[in-house]
Amino acid sequence: MGDLFTFFGLVSHDHAFIFMTHMLLAAAIVLLLAKMAMSSLRVVPTGVQNVMEAYLGGVLAMGADVMGKEEARRYLPLVATIGLFVGIANLIGIIPGFESPSAFLDFTLALALVVFVYYNYEGIRRNGVIAYFKHFMGPVWWLAWLMFPIEIVSHISRIISLSFRLFGNVKGDDMFLMVLLMLAPWLLPMIPFALLTFMAFLQAFIFMMLTYVYLGGAVLLHDEH
Repeated sequence: MGDLFTFFGLVSHDHAFIFMTHMLLAAAIVLLLAKMAMSSLRVVPTGVQNVMEAYLGGVLAMGADVMGKEEARRYLPLVATIGLFVGIANLIGIIPGFESPSAFLDFTLALALVVFVYYNYEGIRRNGVIAYFKHFMGPVWWLAWLMFPIEIVSHISRIISLSFRLFGNVKGDDMFLMVLLMLAPWLLPMIPFALLTFMAFLQAFIFMMLTYVYLGGAVLLHDEH
């Protein structure tokens, strides 16, 4: 089975070129949507502004269920931006001739590292170094020698979990789409494409939810146990 056909692949088949062009395309679409939403703000939103406000309201409500509305609002810019970026990156791959940047491990690993570094930074900044790493030792002091290395491994494994979950699902969707187009190149079945669209949104939702969960666990230590 050959590689997916892409329009950018007509210029170069280099892995880095394909990845960078599709990632920059996703980023450009996100910036364009943001500019369209902000270009003519109205008290009663319409068009793109209405869609973006509904999206931000949904992300805020999701975060409020995890860490409270005040804390969720604090981290809304980060989580909403990641969700929009991942969502657009996923959706690009559904269009024949394009490939999802999130189907490249470079993309998902970079996002996972950003989330990992940021939530640990916020945990240390909000609680202090001692208090933050103390919660790695668990609620029972005499099990600290066992809990601390387990917690360290658990936190590091989040990088693998975040990156490989998104990469694996989107890559699998791309392979499914390639087989689909090989079997029916002129007749595009609507049900599989609708399923791929749903999966694109679902993976973005999961990434946002896990980001909120990790941030909540890092900054709200007094509620953890």
